[in-house]
Amino acid sequence: MPHSRILTPVLIGGSLILLINFALRASFGVFQIPIAQDFGWPRAEFSLAIAIQNLAWGIGQPIFGAMAERWGDRWAIIVGAILYSSGLILTAFATTPASIQLLEIIVGFGIAGTGFGVILAVVGRAASDDNRSLALGIATAAGSAGQVFGAPLAEGLLAFYPWQSVFIIFGVIVLSTMLFLPMLGDGRPATPSQLEDSMGTVLRRAFRDPSFMMIFAGFFSCGYQLGFITAHFPAMITEMCGPIDPAGMLAGLGITTTSALGAIAISLIGLANIGGAILAGYLGKRYTKKYLLAGIYTLRTIAAAAFILTPMTPATVVVFSLVMGGLWLATVPLTSGLVAYIYGLRYMGTLYGFVFLSHQLGSFMGVWLGGKLYDASGDYFLVWWIGVGIGAFSALIHLPVREAPYRIPAPAI
Repeated sequence: MPHSRILTPVLIGGSLILLINFALRASFGVFQIPIAQDFGWPRAEFSLAIAIQNLAWGIGQPIFGAMAERWGDRWAIIVGAILYSSGLILTAFATTPASIQLLEIIVGFGIAGTGFGVILAVVGRAASDDNRSLALGIATAAGSAGQVFGAPLAEGLLAFYPWQSVFIIFGVIVLSTMLFLPMLGDGRPATPSQLEDSMGTVLRRAFRDPSFMMIFAGFFSCGYQLGFITAHFPAMITEMCGPIDPAGMLAGLGITTTSALGAIAISLIGLANIGGAILAGYLGKRYTKKYLLAGIYTLRTIAAAAFILTPMTPATVVVFSLVMGGLWLATVPLTSGLVAYIYGLRYMGTLYGFVFLSHQLGSFMGVWLGGKLYDASGDYFLVWWIGVGIGAFSALIHLPVREAPYRIPAPAI
């Protein structure tokens, strides 16, 4: 039964799982240079591995959403945690690009089983109608809270251990998510009533609905921008940013290299997004979600264009990270809430999983193109401008979405 209060055990437990999941996932960009230097690989090799991980995450999301709705949330999360952990640990022993790329399929499916598609559906079903949007925003913010310390944690561990050992440590940490399963309730799937449509009927109805396809298409740019920045922004800052003033504030905080600034930038994005995601969830219960999404994508487009047109300095990196962070995952509670509002809660996990697949297709392109075009041109400018263009597209495509509960058209007489 949905709860009228916000901070329920379900929300707390789900938030902790997302926190751990995204702390580790957000750190992969920090490994770009160490792995490339260790094996002498071009940048595109590990970029392709991260891109494959994101694609597998997207493909796995509707699968795990359907698994949770068929056999229960706990089973989906347990399977996801085991895959996530085993994929990380096995990656530590990989020595060729092909082996790492194949293992990232396992990691990607593991992220799907412990990520937004499953957890947000659990949180959404447990919240009341009035609190659902805000609860989804809080759970999304928890993922960003993980991002605050994930990249710096990886950077700190790499100062003492080889990257292989850090992957093993992360694999063990992933398994701790199973400690929070009792907080999610009995984890049994909801039992449909005789009046409810089957999953297949709801899916066919959604894919024939232009609004669903516009939401699907609009989420692509979110994935492209997030995937590229998570995977390549630390390396981009390391190589392209101006020097850090040894007498400045950053140096006073212990940030003396552009490599450290790259890791901190990912952390700042996550820190700013804690407030951004909660604010988006709060606004989503009061204002039209599609217009909020169009506004977020517009602001992202302006911020990204302004950043690349300005000489990169430590100050512009910090400012951009905070601005982009405020908009980072603000799309998630609004997009998931929009899906739940239009198509109902019964199959929210599966429906949002398919929408999230578009996000991960975009993420695949952002990560893979980032490495490919870097190796071809020696910089990230073209792939950055592609992200600016598709961000503007997403702002426009949300405007015609029909934001109202789906009604089956009456038969023609």
